[in-house]
Amino acid sequence: MLKLEHLSKVYRGGKKAVDDLNIEIEKGEFVAFIGTSGSGKTTALRMINRMIEPTKGKITINGEDVTNKNPVTLRRSIGYVIQQIGLMPHMTIRDNITLVPKLLKWDKDKKNKAAEELIELVNLPESYLDMYPAQLSGGQQQRIGVLRALAANQDLILMDEPFGALDPITRDTLQDLMKDLQQRLGKTVVFVTHDMDEAIKLADRICIMHDGQVVQYDTPDNILSNPANQFVKEFIGSHRLVQEKPSAKIVDDVMITPITISLEKSLDDAIRTMVQKRVDTLFVVDGQNKLKGFLSVENITSERHRTSSVADAMEKDVFYVMNGTRLQDSVRRILRRNLKNIPVVDANHRLVGLITRAHIVDIVYDTIWGDEQIENLPEEI
Repeated sequence: MLKLEHLSKVYRGGKKAVDDLNIEIEKGEFVAFIGTSGSGKTTALRMINRMIEPTKGKITINGEDVTNKNPVTLRRSIGYVIQQIGLMPHMTIRDNITLVPKLLKWDKDKKNKAAEELIELVNLPESYLDMYPAQLSGGQQQRIGVLRALAANQDLILMDEPFGALDPITRDTLQDLMKDLQQRLGKTVVFVTHDMDEAIKLADRICIMHDGQVVQYDTPDNILSNPANQFVKEFIGSHRLVQEKPSAKIVDDVMITPITISLEKSLDDAIRTMVQKRVDTLFVVDGQNKLKGFLSVENITSERHRTSSVADAMEKDVFYVMNGTRLQDSVRRILRRNLKNIPVVDANHRLVGLITRAHIVDIVYDTIWGDEQIENLPEEI
């Protein structure tokens, strides 16, 4: 879909910000640009939508040379998310989300429908559409910034360190959200980051840059297993390099079967299931086994006086990972968030497994830290 051929940017004085860049990005692929400060990653990104004009080379999207398009028209056809978010403070969330569709002259009903569908995707109430950015938290504003890039249904999304200024928990949540939306909607994403863990977690392929040139362009697994040279090894860090021995690498290798309950069941049904299965948490699913929330002993205790329904008592804000997620990422999330478990869902949001804190203790040494000494492991385990 996106092809960069012999792309270069030379500034006054002969400084080469990007030097003969050649990569191809397939439709629906998530590619991360990463490198040292001044490596050219942001310049490369901004040349794609012609916010920076290349000195030489060619950029094609679906075979069409972008230099043949009006720059403004081009930018409206490409989603763009930056670190500063850039929400308009005087506009409602609805108007912020539909800013580009408005420029594209969509009718009112079409714009409203897009805003309502998108805000549902990020688990925010529809009532938020009529609020203003200042009434939302920083993390919620960042979600809206992501939605705005998706609102006009552009196939290509550019993201320039969009989560760099956020706290670790909010950042982790938004990374999961972006990856989930990208996979569900089939978007092509080019993502600039300075964080290798973020690149490994999100990207299908990583483009490592140094002094304006591509040092290695490959999948995260191949880069971790076979770094191209000493620079890449040092840039990755020895603690991330894959140990040369067989081990579980993704959540699918170690997940167990979760205990579930359906939406229409009662709290009495839930209690009986908990007692029978000897668990303190049930995962709530609909008729298609799609994850809707979870129900804990604490939920039942606090909500039983108010309702007898699982659907009313359950906690809807449930943290989950997609199948195929790297096990190392899931371990970090469990420790960082102090979670007891993480449900695993497929691309259709169907519940397919469960990673538990207790379960990973037996596998974490071999799988994640190899032969490191026990005293070097996180104390939370």
